[in-house]
Amino acid sequence: MAKQIIRDAKTDYPAACNAMETLLVHEDLSSNGGLVELVAELQREGVKVYGGPRASALLNISGTNSYHLEYSSLACTVEIVDDVYAAIDHIHQHGSAHTECIVAEDCEVAEAFLNQVDSAAVFHNASTRFCDGARFGLGAEVMYFPSAYSNNSGIVIHILSCIPGFIVDQVGISTSRIHARGPVGVEGLLTNRWILRGSGHVVNGDRGITYTHKNLPVKA
Repeated sequence: MAKQIIRDAKTDYPAACNAMETLLVHEDLSSNGGLVELVAELQREGVKVYGGPRASALLNISGTNSYHLEYSSLACTVEIVDDVYAAIDHIHQHGSAHTECIVAEDCEVAEAFLNQVDSAAVFHNASTRFCDGARFGLGAEVMYFPSAYSNNSGIVIHILSCIPGFIVDQVGISTSRIHARGPVGVEGLLTNRWILRGSGHVVNGDRGITYTHKNLPVKA
């Protein structure tokens, strides 16, 4: 299940803002061969894998220059963490509060992750590619408005995050904590946080699709 979720999150549409950029792996997988299998799966799909200090030393791969990278291509960073709490700390330090996903059999570990990660969307055993306005039933996603540079983060215990923005209906994916301006009523104090629980669900819907764009004249 972990392989198919990670493969989908990274390769279904690598340029999307919900594509995996960082993969955090529990240290147990570094000693039982699981990490090697996950990295090999990504490399078979043509993904260039960079490592954090622990992963690069173990796997003999190039080290990443920063955890604050959004590759938007077939590339990602892999690092080893001690446990789910170390993963959560990593996300809060380096993530952008977009989308995070944990792949885990232990439901208590998964619930700790879902409850403690402070991101707009948090998933258990489902690809990060599901974080999309159309898939949430909000209508077509038209655009996003990046407000600052950010990065993506992920764990397998796996996670991903992306570009922060501002939401109006569904014109992007917001990582803001509050959006109200002017006089504020009760609704203005509310914000959404999306939680998705899956069992190995993947999107597998955009791979191989070529999107075309047409420049339209701007009229005053």
